[in-house]
Amino acid sequence: MSIEDMALTPSTLVFIVLGLTLAAFIWGRFRYDLVALAALLGSVMLGLVPAESAFMGFGHPAVITVAAVLVLSRGFERSGVVDIIANQVLKVGENLFLQLLVLVGTVVMLSGVMNNVGALALLLPVAMRLAREHNTSPSLLLMPLAFGSLLGGLTTLIGTPPNIIISSYRGEVTGDTFSMFSFSPVGIVVALVGLAFIVLIGWRLTPKRSGQASTNDMFDTANYLVELKVGEESKANGLTLQQLRDELDETIPVLAVVRDDNRRAGYNFHGTLQEGDILLLEAGPDELQLLEDKVGLSAIAELEDDAETIETEQSDVASDPENNIERNAEGDAENDVGSDKKEDAKDEDAPKERKPVDTEGLQLIEAVVRNDSMMINRSVRQLRLNHQFGLHLVAVARDGGRLKQRLRDIRFKNGDILLLQGSENEISESLASLGCLPLAKRDLHLGQPRKLVLSIAIFALAIIAMLFDLLPAAVAMSTAALISLLIGVLPLREGYQAIDGPVIVLLAAMIPVGEALETSGGADLVANSLLYFGSDWPVVITMVGLFLLCMLLSNVVNNAAAALLMAPIAVSLANGFNVSIDPFLMVVAISASCAFLTPIGHQSNTLVLGPGGYRFGDYWKLGLPLSLVVLAVAIPMILLVWPL
Repeated sequence: MSIEDMALTPSTLVFIVLGLTLAAFIWGRFRYDLVALAALLGSVMLGLVPAESAFMGFGHPAVITVAAVLVLSRGFERSGVVDIIANQVLKVGENLFLQLLVLVGTVVMLSGVMNNVGALALLLPVAMRLAREHNTSPSLLLMPLAFGSLLGGLTTLIGTPPNIIISSYRGEVTGDTFSMFSFSPVGIVVALVGLAFIVLIGWRLTPKRSGQASTNDMFDTANYLVELKVGEESKANGLTLQQLRDELDETIPVLAVVRDDNRRAGYNFHGTLQEGDILLLEAGPDELQLLEDKVGLSAIAELEDDAETIETEQSDVASDPENNIERNAEGDAENDVGSDKKEDAKDEDAPKERKPVDTEGLQLIEAVVRNDSMMINRSVRQLRLNHQFGLHLVAVARDGGRLKQRLRDIRFKNGDILLLQGSENEISESLASLGCLPLAKRDLHLGQPRKLVLSIAIFALAIIAMLFDLLPAAVAMSTAALISLLIGVLPLREGYQAIDGPVIVLLAAMIPVGEALETSGGADLVANSLLYFGSDWPVVITMVGLFLLCMLLSNVVNNAAAALLMAPIAVSLANGFNVSIDPFLMVVAISASCAFLTPIGHQSNTLVLGPGGYRFGDYWKLGLPLSLVVLAVAIPMILLVWPL
């Protein structure tokens, strides 16, 4: 059926497609890259986007530039540039004002030269470590840190995808793109004022949730970590751990197996269980009953006629993954599984103290699920977490509290905090593959000095090439990324892992849809409506309205999508007023990155949701005043630097 038969104009169809797309973004049932791809294909089928142009977005300069910046950001991390900075941040001391100033100031600076999500991801473990070492509530540090990463992205072309999108769109309209530091005069002032507001006033508006946000409370396993013994008649006798899991039809994590006073981590135990083996695992009352009924494993406390109280000196293993695991790893005889509280009842008459057991390799780590993680909406079994990644899931916390349901039934969400056990040598790579960010104590490494200097030099040359118009941004950044890979600053596999696939698909799919908004006349229709209502007002009032509209949109959809949709409307508005398009494009660039009101508006906000113990409604308390501050500073600065 043709468009004419349906009696719907192209602009009406575009609005229908965009309305459904925005509704799907807000609903959140499907990932935003899938929603964007569906919008693109739907536009092609409706004749809004020519089929031969449907996938041109994957070669768009904005998409290429974003991918290159992601690779360069990972190269900075790998070379040790950021670790040197982070190492200095940890020396700030216990003064909260100084902690905020240094943390937020650092993330603002880093976000100007690398991806803002990457900058936050690098400093998030540092902030958590600061909070623990100085007994500061993480909730006071993490939201300001996330908002600081957004403010820092305003300062340069490569700081955030909306800037790259706006620059590329200006090139399509005028033939001339914004340069690397075209955003700096406005962006730096806005970022500095925002930083001052956060450090002096804004942090007081964040909730102090020392209890919910602390790992001790979220992962308090004093009532869960137990020792079970394999008896002569136990069905578990002679089974491997995998066969044991199959028998139980449950994902109860076995953290360690103790045999002859030697402990082997569960993921590293490949033999069969024998009589007398002790299993250290996490289990609640239901799981304990299951283990007793199905495989005949009995809690050691029961052998002492104390079935009601299952005590263990090892409960600290998970209640403080940063400090206590290290103590456990030293094999402290007092705190080990085999303390004299748990001597076998058979040896009551001649009790003997158990020797310290070998706990090498028993490492627990906290991690947060990122927005782009492959774990989202999937369970442990679907992910094959143990077989494919060598990880045991010990506990999950969500919304500041530990989930009590069975681990196998949990479908992960972005922002979930996971307590995982895995090989010390492989856990970092496994977390990266899964799309998780480690939160536990992070050993800072300074990289190789030669590669550190090379990384900075390559980036500087790319900036110079852009400043003097020797190369377009996409070519300069891609060349820098390629050289970084060729000389070994970043391994090729990590280079590919650094590219955020969902963001790339989102950009590539939404670019043709955004163009359809313009070619169908939809952008002019929206602009004319705004012009009609604002014809009796100064142009600056319309700019404020455009700012608020784009800012609200960015809080419910990806900021890149907001920029793509609002850029054609901004240009149509400028043409309607017969003024320069630059101030209107700058309004979109700034406002699209002001997603301070919700945890879903930007990946940075979602990343701190779990570790900070925040709730959905916490964000606007700091985000709304900060948004108004940005608006009050940005509009006058834009008119000063980019006059009408």
